[in-house]
Amino acid sequence: MVFEEPEKEIRPEDEHDTEKFEISINFAQNGKVWTRNEIEDDDGIFSFSVYKEIDHESDDPDPETISECLKRPDWEKWKMAIQAELLSLNKRSVFGPIVTTPENTKPVGHKWVFVRKRNEKNEVTRYKARLVAQGFSQRPGIDYEETYSPVMDAITFRFLMSLAASQNLEMYLMDVVTAYLYGSLENEIYMKIPEGLKMPEDLKSKAKEICSVRLQRSLYGLKQSGRMWYNRLSEYLLSKDYVNNAICPCVFIKKSSSGFVIIAVYVDDLNMIGTQKEIDDARTHMKEEFEMKDLGKTKFCLGLQIEHFQDGIFVHQSNYTKRVLKRFYMDKATPLSTPMVNRSLDVEKDPFRPCEDNEEVLGPEVPYMSAIGGLMYLANCTRPDIAFATNLLARYSSSPTRRHWNGIKHIFRYLQGSIDLGLFYPKNSKCVLVGFADAGYLSDPHKARSQTGYVFTIGGTAVSWRSQKQTLVATSSNYAETIALHEACRECVAPVYDSSHTRIKWNSTEKEPTKIFEDNSACVTQLKEGYIKSDRTKHIPPRFFSYTQELQKNQEVDIEYIRSSDNAADLFTKALPTTVFKKHVHSIGMRRLQNL
Repeated sequence: MVFEEPEKEIRPEDEHDTEKFEISINFAQNGKVWTRNEIEDDDGIFSFSVYKEIDHESDDPDPETISECLKRPDWEKWKMAIQAELLSLNKRSVFGPIVTTPENTKPVGHKWVFVRKRNEKNEVTRYKARLVAQGFSQRPGIDYEETYSPVMDAITFRFLMSLAASQNLEMYLMDVVTAYLYGSLENEIYMKIPEGLKMPEDLKSKAKEICSVRLQRSLYGLKQSGRMWYNRLSEYLLSKDYVNNAICPCVFIKKSSSGFVIIAVYVDDLNMIGTQKEIDDARTHMKEEFEMKDLGKTKFCLGLQIEHFQDGIFVHQSNYTKRVLKRFYMDKATPLSTPMVNRSLDVEKDPFRPCEDNEEVLGPEVPYMSAIGGLMYLANCTRPDIAFATNLLARYSSSPTRRHWNGIKHIFRYLQGSIDLGLFYPKNSKCVLVGFADAGYLSDPHKARSQTGYVFTIGGTAVSWRSQKQTLVATSSNYAETIALHEACRECVAPVYDSSHTRIKWNSTEKEPTKIFEDNSACVTQLKEGYIKSDRTKHIPPRFFSYTQELQKNQEVDIEYIRSSDNAADLFTKALPTTVFKKHVHSIGMRRLQNL
């Protein structure tokens, strides 16, 4: 039996060790307490959860129960939302007959969830009520088998936006109404009887607790609901001659003699990119099979604001940035021109050194991890300019000090002066992938680790980037650069950038190798001429050379030398002077909304 894990609490016996814990930014509403040294964000789940907390924060929080709805002045709107949800459940035939709960069966519970949906301006657009199953009590192998459901990631979305801009395509967004209710269940699942369902005559004499209702369709909250909905959508699109790839299953493509359309799926949000006629056909197909909301041109998706101009597409998170600054009381702070101070060459004076023995760790009331989570969501989506600073400060989440908190506030001050900064994808630009790779040798001198940084642009604007501390100890700058170049090559051959995968023909008849620029001439020479074992390179594992050389031999990549002053990847490996920093920010396609 799988039970819901309770939230951690700070017990009296742990008071002497409170630096291990941190209360969430909405502790007063949700009571969440995190353990600092247990939080990881390799999959982006933590940063996304912080984003949702900040995004939904309000002086007037959403109600949690029907009783709370009844006491509110907007009860009539919540009542209409509840009625609409019950109507959808009946329309989709979600509930089967009410029966006596079979022996050895534990029915899942249920609860109502209430949310006010908002637009890109944070204005309430509609009231939404959901009856969800409490899937935490489901048993693996009995109540469900597979739960994985593919969704579009941020890199794929940025790539598709760059494609839409460079080829002057249209972008439309559609929302599937009660998407999960379309999925069919493969397991027998019973749920406790929710309010509003009438007991059949032959069971009225029995206690309600020994009865349950069998679910005939997937319901929000069940562990397999997302997968069941994806299977249902995928089957329909494939029957309409759409094609998708096993490596990128959330993207569906359909070509015709006059054009093409790409449907990128993120749960119940469908982004359609392509030529106008094919998009109109796709919208018609979807409306024939599912109840849809046609939201017109894509203006707000996954927390990203999208502006359509005559000369390109601009994606930013201005409203979210404002909410982050307001939440951490930095909305009136003095702006700064860079996200971090220059680091001292003296290790003992480095403001980003780890916590020292005589230094006090921040208490649980300081929302260090929440700030890191909020910044990471920005850095991963539309703000590559703060990627290095955020990555550097995230290393100290387990034992942050006042120095590290000052570094967080420095980033906030930089954001205060660049709220409307985002990525601009120009129209009719050359759709060619270009990469820049760099390494910051001994970026972490305290643990003798270097920093990997790379960025890939299409039409001069970033679509993918990374700033990460290397896991190996590099004994020379050549070694560190070789590792960084190896990681960059792995990224550039990802299927999302492959024109053959998207079934779209570029203007060129043959696929050209992806140019990757590197500022270490010795590293470039070694990779071009072949690995030569010598006293200076014999300790470097051959795999870092072999993989990159094989890509070069197959003409998949072309490693070129570039001056350090022109290498945009410097932005992801070190703190830079203001003029150099601004130069690189501009070189990867970042612009101010007010200047467009």
